[in-house]
Amino acid sequence: MEEYTTLLRCLRIQAYKAYSRAVNVLNFLKRLMSIMGMNEQWVAAWIKQKVDSKCIHWKSLRDLILAHLNTKKRVDIFALSIYGLIIFSKALGHIDEAVSDLFDRLDKKVTPVPTILAETFRSLSAYRRAAIF
Repeated sequence: MEEYTTLLRCLRIQAYKAYSRAVNVLNFLKRLMSIMGMNEQWVAAWIKQKVDSKCIHWKSLRDLILAHLNTKKRVDIFALSIYGLIIFSKALGHIDEAVSDLFDRLDKKVTPVPTILAETFRSLSAYRRAAIF
């Protein structure tokens, strides 16, 4: 836990407030609007249903990162992309709604370390099972 906290630079985050998915959360559309600073029509046009959840394609976010005028929003969108593509990848090339929930909650000083650590173990375990068979 300490190593992940250091690697993720979560030292100022309150360690006793671990992330857990809230029951009453903004829907995916509203979270993306908040994170990206874009209007409802733009966000709604890019949301897709993939497998069992909603998501947005990485290419849409990449284009927005390159074109967004607000530097803080560009960094936020880039960070959301990294979380979605590398740490919590569910659908190849897409950012899942669960990732946006985690990312949205980081502003509330919750630590993502246990969640990321658990996801790492789950991913490595799945990879190991696939490599064995």
